[in-house]
Amino acid sequence: MTKAELVEAVSVQSNMTKKAAAELMDVVFQNIGTAVKRDERFSYPGFGTWSMRSRKARKIRNPQTNEIMKLKASKTIGFRPAKELKQTL
Repeated sequence: MTKAELVEAVSVQSNMTKKAAAELMDVVFQNIGTAVKRDERFSYPGFGTWSMRSRKARKIRNPQTNEIMKLKASKTIGFRPAKELKQTL
């Protein structure tokens, strides 16, 4: 599903204009991103939880040159689906 398809579905189901639905979706996802950036987590019951995950520094190999390189520690966003969502799959 693309953003346009999601906006269309929200606008139809909530009797909103597409513009209002797009603005609403932008605000919702902006707030989710802000919460996760602050090393918090965002949980939506019945759907899942987004959280910040830390990756340790590690050594990797360049497959073209076989050179061993060091990769810095980094952060990424993780998603864990809720039990209810997993059961519907």
